[in-house]
Amino acid sequence: MAPSKKKHDAGNACIIPGGFAVLSLKFSAKSDTQHKLYVKEHRVRVETKTHRPLDKTLFVLNVPPYCSQAVVSRIFSRFGAVVSVELSDRPGTASVPEIKLSNIFKPAEKQGFKMAYIVFRKAKSIQWVKSHPHNLPLVISTEKQPVTTGLQKWAEQYRKSIILPEKLQETVDAFMTDYDLKKEEKAKKQEKEVEKKKEDEEGWVTVTRGNKGTKARPHSEAANKKSLQKEIKKKKRKELMNFYTWQHRNTQKEHIADLRTKFEEDKQRISLLRAQRKFRPY
Repeated sequence: MAPSKKKHDAGNACIIPGGFAVLSLKFSAKSDTQHKLYVKEHRVRVETKTHRPLDKTLFVLNVPPYCSQAVVSRIFSRFGAVVSVELSDRPGTASVPEIKLSNIFKPAEKQGFKMAYIVFRKAKSIQWVKSHPHNLPLVISTEKQPVTTGLQKWAEQYRKSIILPEKLQETVDAFMTDYDLKKEEKAKKQEKEVEKKKEDEEGWVTVTRGNKGTKARPHSEAANKKSLQKEIKKKKRKELMNFYTWQHRNTQKEHIADLRTKFEEDKQRISLLRAQRKFRPY
């Protein structure tokens, strides 16, 4: 739905402390009561590399439980083309799951008021939303696009929760096939990394040309210990034992010290055996 050609009067916009603009909602055109939404431009430095662009994302508070993603997208599409809508129970960084689950296996959503992150195609849509007059409410449910609530909504949710065995089997098979493919790709990637870092007997590492901009990964503690042990072994191989006079003298001193230590241990062992010896006539 294209944005309204009517100019938005910023003078009638209601801005509250915190930089939030107030938007009014009516469930239907005949409703007497109104609901309030609190919106502001989403600006978080931590999320500079997520699917929430800083200049095109709108942060919305107090979204009613009967407003789904499709309903929220339709309401705000009057201000410009909506790229995506994300509903959440609490604010936080955007987390993209590694494995996308089917709607069959997703846990039941918590019922209650939520917050939304709305991404527009153009940055000027954010200003149009914030300058919308608070005394001109937006309508949620219309004759052409009604929103179900109450018993009708619960009955519809119950009908959708019933899954045919054939459809369930197809979903499970598709998920397992995708999982096996990802597992094989991960195993192949690990094998390639092991081959790249494989060391030969002399401690050399095969270095291959990687992508531009990639940083070298630091060696692990185990790899450092292994290389240190190899260096010590290489030094011992090259070193000549008892070649110099001082080497021979040190070797003799160490040998004598070992003999004295063993002699003291034998003396203690003999004295202990003598103390335990007793006359036993029977």
